[in-house]
Amino acid sequence: MIIDHFGFGVGDFERAKAFYIKVLAPLQIELLMDVPAAAMPGGYPACGFGRKGKPDFWLAGTGKTTPPTHIAFRTETRAQVDEFYRIALTEGAKDNGPPGVRPQYHANYYGAFILDLDGHNVEAVCHAPQ
Repeated sequence: MIIDHFGFGVGDFERAKAFYIKVLAPLQIELLMDVPAAAMPGGYPACGFGRKGKPDFWLAGTGKTTPPTHIAFRTETRAQVDEFYRIALTEGAKDNGPPGVRPQYHANYYGAFILDLDGHNVEAVCHAPQ
């Protein structure tokens, strides 16, 4: 991996944080850090999600949500992709591509795409064969 961590701004920080806590749970990604606005250089709250104690994905309560961003979370199983998609739609995300094989990328690329509460294109992907 060439990127240490990644993040983007959200319009409603608490709502987005609650959304991602639920949506990332099936991917075994959890909230690891919650930083108050007073502790951030920009003066806005932030939170970090990740696995094994390392926050790799950050939300920032900047109120700025443009331009929309794309991020893909790697999973171990296709069932995790399916569950991510199901929970995301239940929590208010919009469909941007249902779970399925995407052979244009490679034979085992199984992904699902949603637009989060701020319009960011968020994907869960499994590269393992079925």
